[in-house]
Amino acid sequence: MAHSRHVRPSTHGKAVLIALALATVLTGAGSCDVSSTPGAAEGSAGTGAGTGGGGGGGTASLDALTVAAAGSMSGYTREKFTHWISQGNGCDTRDVVLKRDGKNVKATADCKITGGSWHSPYDNKDTTDPQDMDIDHMVPLAAAWRSGASKWTDAQRKDFANDLTRPQLFAVSLQSNRSKGDQDPSTWKPPNKAFWCTYAQDWVTVKTYYKLTVSQAEKSSLADMLATC
Repeated sequence: MAHSRHVRPSTHGKAVLIALALATVLTGAGSCDVSSTPGAAEGSAGTGAGTGGGGGGGTASLDALTVAAAGSMSGYTREKFTHWISQGNGCDTRDVVLKRDGKNVKATADCKITGGSWHSPYDNKDTTDPQDMDIDHMVPLAAAWRSGASKWTDAQRKDFANDLTRPQLFAVSLQSNRSKGDQDPSTWKPPNKAFWCTYAQDWVTVKTYYKLTVSQAEKSSLADMLATC
């Protein structure tokens, strides 16, 4: 009677099988589905106030804006653009911008800003006194009124005046803010020409988001500033 023999696998064979198993596990653990990784399948875009662009404020966006003559100032008052509103934890919108745009900012428990350092991008001035800083509306309230905001509700105007999402609010020197007033780029540009590109991009971004119009002179000046980018 023939007897079957049980053949034991060689030590070398076992090693090969173990190596293959380990390779399979490691490969699976190290793999990554690109389509499920946020941002992996598309380029990132710059955002945030003061960073230039903040949502596509280039020449194409400028060309897409509606050109119209500036509207009347009839009925305008700053009170129709309620600011600065509470942003929580004792802070109002001004406090938040000073904290965001400054370095080593110190504040009391009720959010009174007592110290820090700030750089004004409009005129390249530095200060450590928060009282030397104003919070500028990129598109001034009166300029917004003349280009469409006169038709908004009070709630819409309040949102515009306290917008911390778009590049609409900046901590700048008192002198530069008072010099700018309610002027658009056809009559006022930052003394710091190195900031013209960012300034024009941010202006266009805000006007695009809020569907505000531009005058022909304003558009031409913005195009000149964008040409420095």
